[in-house]
Amino acid sequence: MKPIIIGAGRGARLRALTENQPKCYTPIGGRRILDWMLEAITVEELDSPTFIGGYLIDVIQEDYPQFSYRHNAGWAENNVLLSLFHAEEDMADGFVCTYSDILFSDSVVRRALEHPADIVICVDIHWRERYVHRTEHPEDDAEKVTLNGDRVTRVHREIPSEDSHGEYIGVAKFTAEGAAQLKEHFYRIHGEFSGKNWPNEKPFEKSYLIHLLEEMIQNDVPVHCVTTEGDYMEIDTEQDYALANEYWPAKFSTEIPKE
Repeated sequence: MKPIIIGAGRGARLRALTENQPKCYTPIGGRRILDWMLEAITVEELDSPTFIGGYLIDVIQEDYPQFSYRHNAGWAENNVLLSLFHAEEDMADGFVCTYSDILFSDSVVRRALEHPADIVICVDIHWRERYVHRTEHPEDDAEKVTLNGDRVTRVHREIPSEDSHGEYIGVAKFTAEGAAQLKEHFYRIHGEFSGKNWPNEKPFEKSYLIHLLEEMIQNDVPVHCVTTEGDYMEIDTEQDYALANEYWPAKFSTEIPKE
């Protein structure tokens, strides 16, 4: 099963931190976000990663020659969903995809891999505790979910916080069958809305993965979840950067490898 890292965008809200380096190079506790992530996805069920790059992809290619690369040259004009499909050829045997600007533990990845369902997303059920301090990234922007047991019934930013059971952290598992379902619904929507607005009066090209997942859920495709209890952080703003440096290394201290 292939890990796919979605990392084409610049991350402009981090300002100077991404002026001369990719967003996933942002240092947390003296280590790049990308290196924390590689530690979390280094499990025997997963192969060497595919990295979907755009902004400063050449820097990452030089530093991580072990990756396979897919180049999203239009990264400034598209978004997570189209970026992910630059790695369509890596999906056939199943895959785990992750955003490139997040920190998470290997335990939630293992739980997703162990879950028997074809589509499994990882959800933080303690998500609102983090947002108390995230004044630059309000709860309205969270990719919230509602659940019935471990079955996902909705995944959408517009879910009221008080009705949400958690936040999708940006990590998901698709078996070969799950990947086939994802591709089927992607091309159905692509054929109808490419160059048009979908959803919410925004261009199809600017869609997020959660928009397609929500579409699939509403068409009775089973999407399940595994949970984490706060062992997750997103680094999207300078405030997030400060919070992550304060919290993450203290909880997940690891010896920093020597250069």
